[in-house]
Amino acid sequence: MSTPPPPRRAQRLAALGERPFDLLVIGGGITGAGVARDAARRGLSVALVEADDFAAGTSSRSSRLIHGGVRYLEHGYLHLVFEASRERRRLLQLAPHLVRPLRFTWPVYHGARVKRWQLAAALTAYDTLALFRNVGRHHRLDATGVLESEPMLSRTQLLGGATYWDAGTDDSRLTLANVIDAAAHGAVVLNHARVQALTFGSANGPADGAEVHDALGGSAIRVKARLVVNCTGPWTDEITRLEDPNVGPAVRGTKGAHIAVPAARVGNVGAVTMLSPDDGRVCFTLPGSGGMTIIGTTDTATTEHPHEVRASQADVRYLLSACNRFFPDAALTQQDVVSAWAGIRPLVASGNTGDPSSASREHRIEFSPRGVLTATGGKLTTYRAMSEQIVDSAVQRLASKVRACDTTTAPLPGARRPASGSDVLLVGNLSWRETDVDDAVDREFAESLADVMIRRTFIAFELKDQGRAIAPRIAARMGQKLGWTSAGIQRAVEDFGRAVSRIFSVNP
Repeated sequence: MSTPPPPRRAQRLAALGERPFDLLVIGGGITGAGVARDAARRGLSVALVEADDFAAGTSSRSSRLIHGGVRYLEHGYLHLVFEASRERRRLLQLAPHLVRPLRFTWPVYHGARVKRWQLAAALTAYDTLALFRNVGRHHRLDATGVLESEPMLSRTQLLGGATYWDAGTDDSRLTLANVIDAAAHGAVVLNHARVQALTFGSANGPADGAEVHDALGGSAIRVKARLVVNCTGPWTDEITRLEDPNVGPAVRGTKGAHIAVPAARVGNVGAVTMLSPDDGRVCFTLPGSGGMTIIGTTDTATTEHPHEVRASQADVRYLLSACNRFFPDAALTQQDVVSAWAGIRPLVASGNTGDPSSASREHRIEFSPRGVLTATGGKLTTYRAMSEQIVDSAVQRLASKVRACDTTTAPLPGARRPASGSDVLLVGNLSWRETDVDDAVDREFAESLADVMIRRTFIAFELKDQGRAIAPRIAARMGQKLGWTSAGIQRAVEDFGRAVSRIFSVNP
């Protein structure tokens, strides 16, 4: 049975100020969405506010993988690999429309940092930590077997390799599915609603809500809550400083950049694990949507603001170099790049002072001196487990009687509607339809062109102009539903142009 359409935005905005909530969750990325869903399903009253759009930050700029983290083994993060493998298995069962098995090939060449015997040992440990319950077990391959798996890989000094299994996902829609389910269970969810200030019941008392600014209508609303939960990822410190301007950083960001190129140029059959020829780091060539291959990711320390972070020319060269080393016939250049983007990993700052690649991906959940529950760190794959732990902490603090957590067994909604003969494609060589725009507005909280073209679909990732040419057509269709005037439609197109420049432009 399909989920009924949610209340319109004006109703949800008004509902934020009508009553106190048990939880005010700040941040609509994967963690905040997961917390809102878990808490609402347990019976808590929940408000979820997001300054931009749901998944607008790191949660729509990942490698689109649900993975056990095989590369974490060499740094000794066995607990994280075990947890990630368990959560990958759950998501494959609970969201098969969003999380799909993905076979990886890992070729080993002469002189590689990871030798064949080391790879075999690591993948044996990987399967063991997954309790041998992954989609499939790894298989060692000789050079012939590697080329049978991925014929376009370089043959020069190829010694052999292995295949193993992880999973691919649509990161933004996985986030959205959690938001949709939270709303279906009574949460009041609102995107484009920025927290301007935390509020306190007394001069030294705990936080009891926030002042929220509606970025679309311009109004401000006071949201009251028994507990405020900070799930803002790379923006964590900005919210924390609303409580204490002098507090030290809780998050140390590292940048992960990706590029999309035409799959026909690369010729990869599935996913390929690569060791960068520049520094030996693990990166990937991945099958993408819309006839694209995705190459990623980098892992570099950055001081860029998460709202402005972009791939750089150096990032693009680094990723092209890796792909060309493994797929020499591709001979990719920067002119082949259809889109480039970057996100910031919100790693726990404490103890992370060295190599970004070896920094822990573990998470931390703690209360501030004035009672704000803040979650830092974590990763897309383990968001559900992290969300469960956050809500457990909230329930304990509130001393509330609630239902048991059921997100270990409750399927996620959000399947895309099947195509029909009457559907009209937006772009001839892509699968996106006019009805996808309608669903984005009617059922998926889309309020802007960027919401639709970057996060409800992958149009901006799959077209070299990031969809600028078809933006007026989509804006007109959205305008009919949202009551935009001609001037409003024009503003929406201009706003979209600024958004894609901010996200997809490549820094020098």
